[in-house]
Amino acid sequence: AAHMSYIPLRDDNLHTREVWEGNLDEELAIIRGIIEDYPYVAMDTEFPGVVARPVGNYKLQSEFQYQSLRCNVDMLKLIQLGLTLTDGEGNLPMIGNHYCMWQFNFREFSLKEDMYAQDSIALLKQSGIDFKAHEERGIDVHRFGELLMVSGVVLSSKVKWVTFHSGYDFGYLVKLLTCRPLPATEAEFFHILGLYFPNVYDMKYMMKFKDGYHGGLSKLAEQLDVVRIGPQHQAGSDSLLTACTFFKLTQTHFSGERDLQKFRGVLYGLGADADEA
Repeated sequence: AAHMSYIPLRDDNLHTREVWEGNLDEELAIIRGIIEDYPYVAMDTEFPGVVARPVGNYKLQSEFQYQSLRCNVDMLKLIQLGLTLTDGEGNLPMIGNHYCMWQFNFREFSLKEDMYAQDSIALLKQSGIDFKAHEERGIDVHRFGELLMVSGVVLSSKVKWVTFHSGYDFGYLVKLLTCRPLPATEAEFFHILGLYFPNVYDMKYMMKFKDGYHGGLSKLAEQLDVVRIGPQHQAGSDSLLTACTFFKLTQTHFSGERDLQKFRGVLYGLGADADEA
């Protein structure tokens, strides 16, 4: 394939497109226009942590994990979603003269009224999330769900979702796309997940097949010499790090698309992965 003249990604040529209620339509229109050329979607979310444990006896560890996810996602509210789109080589779209990624800021969550895990919120405040701005001009989650349905990003077999330890991330996305609480069973959750997101890769699961890799995303990136650009614990820059790490991981440790098939649709710690444990 002919190689485009590729300008390296730097702090000064990278633009995080902040999306609020006021510019949601136009930003999703941009994404809809480029998704065909940039069909890899790296994703990260910020949410208020984990606050509850499921009640009941679960014979299977995986069922316990899913029920924990379900009761937390149903009770809590999404704060931020980061999306980084790339082509098959890991190149980002250029708009104007900046590489772009997107950060969607939601208004559902209220510090005053909603439940949250203290340490998670402290971390988000520290990383620069402005909760007041979210409440005042954040995106309505239901409207976002409706627009996402027709964005070309979900329900498409051409789009590949690239993630790291993304059970909860997808839990929130399934909740906002279906506008209802998460399904009662894990099998049903994975069925719905497969409809909206036919191609999902979770690097935390992929790492299990390569010796010497463990830990979180930052650790994996470090081991692969991937440099973080932008603030940690904001969904936008975490999605960018996810994208860069995925391409480095697949280029150095996996031989192409074929090799990735066996990881498709498996989320770390849930379903097929938990059953293997």
